[in-house]
Amino acid sequence: MRARRRRAQRPAWEEPPTIAGRIGKGVLLTAVVLAVLIPLWSVLVTSFSSQKAIADAGGMVFLPRDFDISAYVLIFTRGEVSQAVWNSMFVTVVGTTLSVLCTVLAAYGLSRPGSLWHRPLLMFFLITFLIGPGLVPTYVVVTSLGLKDSHWALILPAAVNAFNLMVVRQFFMGIPAELLDSARIDGAGEWTILTRIVLPLSKAVVAVVGLFYAVGYWNIYFNAVLYLNDAEDRVVQQVLQAYIIAGQSPAGIGSPPALGFNAPPSLAVKMAVVVVVLIPVVAVYPFIQRHFTKGVITGALKG
Repeated sequence: MRARRRRAQRPAWEEPPTIAGRIGKGVLLTAVVLAVLIPLWSVLVTSFSSQKAIADAGGMVFLPRDFDISAYVLIFTRGEVSQAVWNSMFVTVVGTTLSVLCTVLAAYGLSRPGSLWHRPLLMFFLITFLIGPGLVPTYVVVTSLGLKDSHWALILPAAVNAFNLMVVRQFFMGIPAELLDSARIDGAGEWTILTRIVLPLSKAVVAVVGLFYAVGYWNIYFNAVLYLNDAEDRVVQQVLQAYIIAGQSPAGIGSPPALGFNAPPSLAVKMAVVVVVLIPVVAVYPFIQRHFTKGVITGALKG
């Protein structure tokens, strides 16, 4: 009787799922996974397909046959895609490093209530949630600083994201003050406290924020269109847009046979570019995903 009364007082979301609920959840999750994996599989298979296989399938290929790597050989030997990949890697690595460094330092300073200009600086970052700088002022500032036609035009304007900063700040505020005070009593300075105590306890949130920054820099497109005019400076998203959306034919398509193989089909080359763009994110995510839920939820709720 008492157990039945306790069960009646519990909210619905605390009740154990029914058999129908578990089955429905499994079916729904399976459908979502298949909806993601099937297009990716088709893109991968098509990138390794020959002209005959693509013609027989009427476009995208689902069942692999006539394995052909000429599309990858073409995009990396012609230099356009490989140069764009290197440019994107530079922007991603340098930008992520700079952004994580600035975010961690700013978040630690703003998490200490007695720090210099604590409230004005906190309001300065918070107001960006409500008021954006606008496209024209940002463009004028970037060009006035001489950053146009430079990869720094993609890095510096996006160096600090206010949302990521607030997430890291909340996590730092959740670290017990007694732990930091005991380190100060032992003679540790702020830099020592940050590097020896705070950061080792914050690996999850820093890893997740770093992933957010890295994906943002790798996928950057609009700013690249605005600020990069030289073809040698183009990032991989610009090449992807030119091939997939604008319908531009990759260099080497339709030309006489070269490099020891026939020219690959245009669709295979386009799908190969898509695969190259996806590989870095897919390769990095498994190492970060174990920190993902813990870092985001803890950083958002602590403090």
